[in-house]
Amino acid sequence: MTSRLQQTHGLTDDQRRIIAAVREFADKEIIPVAAELERADAYPERIVAGMRDLGLFGLMIDEEHGGLGASLLTYALVVEELSRGWMSVSGIVNTHFIVAWMIAHHGTDEQKAHLLPRMATGEITGAFSMSEPGCGSDVAAIRTRAVPDGDHYVVDGQKMWLTNGATSTLVAVLVKTDPGAGHRGMTTLLVEKPAGFGEVAPGLTVPGKISKMGYRGIDTTELVFDGYRVPADRVLGGTPGRGFYQMMDGVEVGRVNVAARGCGVARRAYELAVDYARRRETFGRPISEHQAVLFRLAEMATKVEAAHQMVVMAARRKDGGERNDLEAGMAKYLASEYCKEVVEASFRIHGGYGYSTEYEIERLYREAPMLLIGEGTADIQKMIIGRRLLEE
Repeated sequence: MTSRLQQTHGLTDDQRRIIAAVREFADKEIIPVAAELERADAYPERIVAGMRDLGLFGLMIDEEHGGLGASLLTYALVVEELSRGWMSVSGIVNTHFIVAWMIAHHGTDEQKAHLLPRMATGEITGAFSMSEPGCGSDVAAIRTRAVPDGDHYVVDGQKMWLTNGATSTLVAVLVKTDPGAGHRGMTTLLVEKPAGFGEVAPGLTVPGKISKMGYRGIDTTELVFDGYRVPADRVLGGTPGRGFYQMMDGVEVGRVNVAARGCGVARRAYELAVDYARRRETFGRPISEHQAVLFRLAEMATKVEAAHQMVVMAARRKDGGERNDLEAGMAKYLASEYCKEVVEASFRIHGGYGYSTEYEIERLYREAPMLLIGEGTADIQKMIIGRRLLEE
């Protein structure tokens, strides 16, 4: 149905094999069970186990540390396929990947050797913690403090919106170690913790899951520190004060992956619309033959294709060692907005059935809005894009 859409030219045979394997996995193991798991808000244990078997938790980790050493482009294309199946599943590996990326590019040799091999197998799963209840997009306004105490830091504060908050066993946490130094007073701590809810360690509490309109099945939580002690050698990179820049590097890569999620969800919405439009008849013929529906499908396909090509460009730029915050911001902004529009168009084509929980488009309609705010809101992306253009 979509053979002409979201094609990526110049891929190697290995890349094509990986993407084909993930597409088959999504068709056979994700799509058939996604509706049931989503309604129950149940963690997809079997799907996660399958992703471990495919090596997806180590996809971007280098071979030296037990991973596959794939490119960001390969990872983005994998995320498209997973999100086409169920966006929540892609979130489980996306957040893990951001933490692995930060360790691989900013960690000490000891941190890499200690964490990356177990992250590659999925023995350790990662979570990324920057936001707080009172600061939203204003990262500089975080209040979580880490105060040196001998060979430890004592951490106090409350973090918000942790994907994998309960299931993760490693959290990259942004804290303030020098509140008067602005961005240079922020530090990333690598917090290893047990999985679960409640007080999982002395001074470290994971409250219950945050209830959400969509993006269900994955645990989104808060993280509360109350005198929690972190060894000083768990400062990412070994030197405090670099946390803001480390986090922004992770977010830059994360924005490519959020954009890829939008591409996957949009493609699924388009597939559902085409399938329904071919089967549904009015006035004696399929609705796909009515000009109003045909025009809508044409607009949807164009947006699906445009967003995909923007993601490919942003990923390839990062893979080439170039700064890609402009392209990543553009890709995230465009893909998330187009995803919302494509999903809504598919919803309209479904008519009254789109409002029924028996149809998959209803779930997509609830999931798409998350992409408008995840990894930086649309307005934040426009600020980033505008400022970078003026710098140029």
